[in-house]
Amino acid sequence: MQLSHVVVAPANSDVLEVQEVAIPDPGPHQVVVRQIASGICHSQLHQLRRARQTPLLVGHESSGVVIAVGSAVRHVQTDDHVVLTWMPRCSSGETRQPEPARLTLGDGSTATCPQGIFTWSDVTIADAHYVVKVPADTPMVEAAIIGCAVMTGAGAVRNTAAVQPGDSVAVIGVGGVGLSAVAAARLSGAEPIVAVDLCDSKLRLAHDFGATHLVNGRQCDPVEEIRSLTRSDTEYAYGGEAVSGVDFAFDCIGVPATMGQALSVARSGTFGGKPGGTAVLVGAPSEPFELDTRDLLVNEKRFIGSLGGSSTPDRDVPEFLEWHRSGVFEVGRLITDRFELDQINVAVEALANGAVRGRAVLTFGSGAV
Repeated sequence: MQLSHVVVAPANSDVLEVQEVAIPDPGPHQVVVRQIASGICHSQLHQLRRARQTPLLVGHESSGVVIAVGSAVRHVQTDDHVVLTWMPRCSSGETRQPEPARLTLGDGSTATCPQGIFTWSDVTIADAHYVVKVPADTPMVEAAIIGCAVMTGAGAVRNTAAVQPGDSVAVIGVGGVGLSAVAAARLSGAEPIVAVDLCDSKLRLAHDFGATHLVNGRQCDPVEEIRSLTRSDTEYAYGGEAVSGVDFAFDCIGVPATMGQALSVARSGTFGGKPGGTAVLVGAPSEPFELDTRDLLVNEKRFIGSLGGSSTPDRDVPEFLEWHRSGVFEVGRLITDRFELDQINVAVEALANGAVRGRAVLTFGSGAV
């Protein structure tokens, strides 16, 4: 049994607490990990803002070193370096559903995890399905954000949309997930790549990652700006207007306004010719959205979802680590803010206020260099 400092979201309270909790010995299919770093994802804000009757454990991407494994675990062992992610590492041939982690707190209450794991803690326990082995020389702070930010953003481009050379792309919202989408679009040969955000500093970072055009939604109508950038002189849509828009529009925020923008800037179809573009929902939505079905029909567009970038961690984590090692996508440049565990409320407030340009991380102990 290990003691861990764990972030707990108490029932009916907005203030997060760091509590010392006993991590049990692993069950047959569990792994105990001493953590090095954990990402702080915007989707956690949605979880924390919901009313709850029981304590909550959050965090769903991290890196660390294995300190104990269950008797049925075969793919990792003690002292292995690993990445934790909320996505099951490999669905092929698996018949067992992963078991979400639960912890008994000091007052006897049980805290649960909405996404199966908890990573805002210096030691964690997780089902082996959520644990991916990485080489011992992996840069571990950078690896921590591959488990969600990179796989979600880059995976949406590579796996869900399968962007090809010459495809046009818009990325709406260029935090850590959106920047990963921009980088993957560049590596896929997309042109142009339009980044949309409300913050100039985020847009400048998007340019560094490969965006060819920057659109500040506070300064102009992003839909009209993208249509102007992409308007064709030779192709016409059903209503006779010139075709405009991008082949793929990625909404990395997930609010009604940005979902509507993504569909609007997806390319119009050519009547009797080729179908329209695709809007890809990447950011986790927190409220309903009214779809413009006429635009969808008349312009033969598609509106699709991308859960976790349609990723398979066993396949995708090594690829994205190789991107980092080779220098074609420096994952570490996504990390713009670092916090210690006892600063978690400050970190969450910074994220909620839009003060985090890329991805924020929590770091634990001497391994976080």
